[in-house]
Amino acid sequence: KTPADNRTDYIKRLIGLPNDQIQFINGDLYINAKKINKDEVEQSNQIRCGNFIIETNSFIETLPNGVKYLAVYKKNGSLQNTKIFTVPNKHYFLLGDNRDCSKDSRYLDSVGYVKHINFVGKAKVIFFSNDTIKGSMLKFWNLNNSFRFERLFKKL
Repeated sequence: KTPADNRTDYIKRLIGLPNDQIQFINGDLYINAKKINKDEVEQSNQIRCGNFIIETNSFIETLPNGVKYLAVYKKNGSLQNTKIFTVPNKHYFLLGDNRDCSKDSRYLDSVGYVKHINFVGKAKVIFFSNDTIKGSMLKFWNLNNSFRFERLFKKL
């Protein structure tokens, strides 16, 4: 749950533990002054960011504990540099895998550092996916256009 309202579910990746330092330098993620390995994947994606479609480059990032995951960055205008975020005691730093279209711990005024009590669980499957630009659940006659069947029950 987001700390701002303690109601909204957000699915983010745990990047920083208490006392860790997180920073982006020249578009690369650093944890405790160590650059996180980022290998480009041979895929380009168009993803939705609000009402916009953006072109992205995809990378496999490897955290210090060996966990690998796919992260995407905007091809043009990607986040390049941030201040150093020092994670307070009893808090955590979370990032969205869509780095340039994610409200996450970098936004201290709306999400910021997250307490353990806000953790609900680990996302394991996409239960439902609807493209709200193409249609609404309330417009059930248009579900065949807006419902993303290819994402139904997809394991994460």
